[in-house]
Amino acid sequence: MDFRFSARTGWDVGESGFARAIREARASGRRLFDLTVSNPTVCGFEYDLERILGALGDRRAMTYDPDPRGMTSAREAVAGYYAGRRDHGAEVDPDSVVMTTSTSEGYGYLFRLLCDAGDEVLVAQPSYPLFDFLADLEDVRLRPYPLFYDYGWWIDFAELERRIGPRTKAIVVVHPNNPTGHATQAGERARLQEICARHGLALIVDEVFLDYPIAAAEELRSFAVGPHPVLTFVLSGMSKISGLPQMKVGWIVGLGPEAVRREAMGRLEVIADTFLSMNAPVQLALPVWLEGRDGIQRQIRERVRENYLVAMESGVEVLRVEAGWSAVLRLPQIGAEDKVADRLLWELDVVVHPGSFYGIAETGRVVVSLIGLVDEFSLGMKRIQRGDMVEPK
Repeated sequence: MDFRFSARTGWDVGESGFARAIREARASGRRLFDLTVSNPTVCGFEYDLERILGALGDRRAMTYDPDPRGMTSAREAVAGYYAGRRDHGAEVDPDSVVMTTSTSEGYGYLFRLLCDAGDEVLVAQPSYPLFDFLADLEDVRLRPYPLFYDYGWWIDFAELERRIGPRTKAIVVVHPNNPTGHATQAGERARLQEICARHGLALIVDEVFLDYPIAAAEELRSFAVGPHPVLTFVLSGMSKISGLPQMKVGWIVGLGPEAVRREAMGRLEVIADTFLSMNAPVQLALPVWLEGRDGIQRQIRERVRENYLVAMESGVEVLRVEAGWSAVLRLPQIGAEDKVADRLLWELDVVVHPGSFYGIAETGRVVVSLIGLVDEFSLGMKRIQRGDMVEPK
């Protein structure tokens, strides 16, 4: 039978050669040093289990009383999160918040809100590859704009503007970026807003890593803090804020000039009402989880900073990171192709992400997670340094 599936799901769903190599290495019993672990729930952090799980037992969850934007208590908790931040706080109206099960769902809502089939959204590169699948599912085209490295990561604004076309509807900014750790500074924000205003574009800002600056004294400024001269959507969620990816809580905050913001929120409410995906126990637990976020954030920040220091002192070249949980390493290229990650696996038993996984065009780049156990991370970095993977100085 010749059965035809949707073209939007025409991906190569087979196992990649690199993934297969890792699976086979583990199956053979080899001891691997995995520097890609980014799931905080398996990294040895101490969670307040009684508080986290106890919050799910609220009896009010037995009554079905749906609000397409999310329960008032949940949206007020999100507004409280922004008001309580040390970056001067943001005055977020709970009525400007739409709860989602994840930032991925939030992107889906926004792509439906802003784009017709075939419209375009600009996304930074390097970037996490999830955007490609989300755009495919909504019949939206992604056009990358580059970040470049010059003693730090920067937005290539000239190239960004060249890639704006008649069907461009929005610019996506991940603040801070994954995997580069680039944090959007005030001057870059002002220029992004000016470009969006001139071209009639919306600004979508993903802030899931906002609470994790590398410098202990630094505090990143949320785009939820005004002013908002253009239609702006800020996304975040509990996956990173409280280290709870399994609880599936995210949100969208709608900001901007009042008339267009009001119309956008009305349309978003209809989209959310069509799915009503947020469940009651999680929404009722959200205020408790947000209130207790400081404990897990402190542990994660300490781990990231310790591993970052290990990496910087290892003799391996680490590209500058401002925030987040990842780092890009620059290693010598091998031959005509970038086979660094393969060589690390087969010769040194070290698992890293190839830079190409994130759209990094330069050869000899790999990405590591900074939240793994320090001993494991240190051993992995030492193996890289001793394995003839570092250029002589």
